[in-house]
Amino acid sequence: MSITFETTGPVLVVDLLGRLDSANAAEVEGALLERVTATTGPVVLDLVRLDYISSAGLRVVLVVAKRMKQAGRPLVLCGLQPNIRDVFEISGFLGILDVVAKRAEALTKLR
Repeated sequence: MSITFETTGPVLVVDLLGRLDSANAAEVEGALLERVTATTGPVVLDLVRLDYISSAGLRVVLVVAKRMKQAGRPLVLCGLQPNIRDVFEISGFLGILDVVAKRAEALTKLR
């Protein structure tokens, strides 16, 4: 699992690459929360290069989403591959999270 952080204007873009599962969920959660709480603007989670997500990975996304909501900051997910989108749909996350198709759309939405 690789995490890349990029700032585009006021937006923090987080790019996740690889597999988000129980083997790395705690480490990823710590890195995300550290970076997200160090900024004050909106956040985009770009999942276009995420190959797999387990229930432990879903929990990480939910923890970050709750932290953002508590802070009154927007969070947008983008780039969900069909298999990842299926997991989000089955779990009911598509109904509670803001999800768009592409990074450009997410950035436009947050500006």
